Amino acid sequence: MGYPPSLGNRAGGNPISPAQAPPFTVDHGELRAGIRSFVERELTPYADEWERERWFPNEVFGKLAGEGLLGLKYPEEYGGAGGDYLDDAVLIEELAGCNSGGVAAGIGAHITIATPPIFKFGSEEQKQRFLVPAIRGEKIAALGITEPGTGSDVAGIRTHAKRVDGGWVVNGAKTFITGGVRADVVVTAVKTSPEGGHGGLSFLLIEKGMEGFSVSKKLEKLGWHASDTAELAFQDVFVPDENLLGEENKGFYLIMANFQWERIAMALGAVAAMRRLLEQTLDYAKRREQFGRPIGQHQAIRHKVAHMAVKLEASRALTYHSLRLFHDGQDAIREVTMAKLLSQRAACEVADDALQIHGGAGYVDAIPGVSSSIQRAVRDLRLGPIGGGTDEVMKEILGRQLGL
Repeated sequence: MGYPPSLGNRAGGNPISPAQAPPFTVDHGELRAGIRSFVERELTPYADEWERERWFPNEVFGKLAGEGLLGLKYPEEYGGAGGDYLDDAVLIEELAGCNSGGVAAGIGAHITIATPPIFKFGSEEQKQRFLVPAIRGEKIAALGITEPGTGSDVAGIRTHAKRVDGGWVVNGAKTFITGGVRADVVVTAVKTSPEGGHGGLSFLLIEKGMEGFSVSKKLEKLGWHASDTAELAFQDVFVPDENLLGEENKGFYLIMANFQWERIAMALGAVAAMRRLLEQTLDYAKRREQFGRPIGQHQAIRHKVAHMAVKLEASRALTYHSLRLFHDGQDAIREVTMAKLLSQRAACEVADDALQIHGGAGYVDAIPGVSSSIQRAVRDLRLGPIGGGTDEVMKEILGRQLGL
């Protein structure tokens, strides 16, 4: 998969890291090493502090931009690195090592779900006004789709934009918006026809400071403590014509366009988290003694760890398969949906198994740097079967893909 040589592979020292696998190359291994160094230097040491504060500073985006990490997949003409989604995949996997799901999610929302629609559907003027500063870390973007009462039912969006001279007047609310407290621009789904539905949605770029736009609440959560999750309110917000993203009443296509990548990104993050959890658990099982021998020599522990490894490998194989298809431009809806469904639930189970094996040392902060990361993983990974399309929605999509 392109891990740096220091990590080993199946023929070397680390039984968890696979041999380099397509579509990753040696170049991706070099990129990975650089990102890992950045994460270990600039993110991981501050994870505990940011978790306690329920916030990580906006300066993090500037530091990421300084390393060229906010625009890996975007053209150089916009300040990007001229790479592709595979480069972003490496970034997503390595961010999982920062020891805070909230930090990874806060960064991921900006690069994975908020800026891609601006690049894909924005005018040249919009790209210069929003995408370029987003890649420089000067403007932070969020995606505003979910509403109170309309979670997975995007066709049921009620936030309404009424046509007026020179633009629209927006009224409504959004909730569960990752990055919504700090965002300078929210890529916002609105109803632009009386009937709404699939054929009546549009996207507007709603900016911080527009009169009537406010953050009504910063939400407290089970996990992702370091990220900001917001409820947003729109009360007679005037949005000018030039802030329409894409075509009027074609917003449903914009939503669908990025779903595959969002779900691959979630699967990649879950796989990376499982790998980290398995490494920590293997190390603990070899060192912790009970009844006169390391607990890893007890059959029950060996079997549990074996199941953790199987879940990791199955999720990784399916996720990389879907990534290869997506990268090749093929229709990968079925494979992406499977990868998202399998990896998110598996990650929850692996985190729970890791906690069980660590016992009280995992539940209480008894092992510096390890106990806290396991606790956070149990909390943070539980959102996986909910966000980006629930397990139930994934199963419905799969059922239809299979002809039912």
